[in-house]
Amino acid sequence: MKTLLVLRHAKSSWKNANLADFDRPLNKRGKNDAPRMGELLRREGIVPDLIISSSAERALTTAEAIALACGYESEIQTTRQLYHAWPDDYVEITNTVPNEYDRVMVVGHNPGIESLVEELTGEWIRMPTAALVQISLKTNQWSELSLEPENVLVNIWRPKELF
Repeated sequence: MKTLLVLRHAKSSWKNANLADFDRPLNKRGKNDAPRMGELLRREGIVPDLIISSSAERALTTAEAIALACGYESEIQTTRQLYHAWPDDYVEITNTVPNEYDRVMVVGHNPGIESLVEELTGEWIRMPTAALVQISLKTNQWSELSLEPENVLVNIWRPKELF
């Protein structure tokens, strides 16, 4: 079975009103929460084999902080396609993942992240910034992943609920 880790980017800053939405950085809370989620991945033994992130500044910075904290040693794949993506965009991207990867993490934005989790599991889950969901997929082939609620929601972690 394949595992999909779905992560919403950490909290971003609205301090500079002149920045485009795509270029907004993480704020202080986001900079603290992202590594905590990476440490959680390491503790839980679910370090991704592959991380695919939106190329927006806040998502990529989140992915990088998580990768460093969890011990992920590969390159983070980035794509603008995950910036304000919807569930079918996530599926299109994961359908191209080589089957050598068993555990893939996607890093993106709401509302698409919450919709993706709901369409894959049949459960609506609130995903605040830096929230992480683990989904056990009912397929052994990334190319066969589809938006069917036949997958199993294994766990959800939210930064405010961690101690």
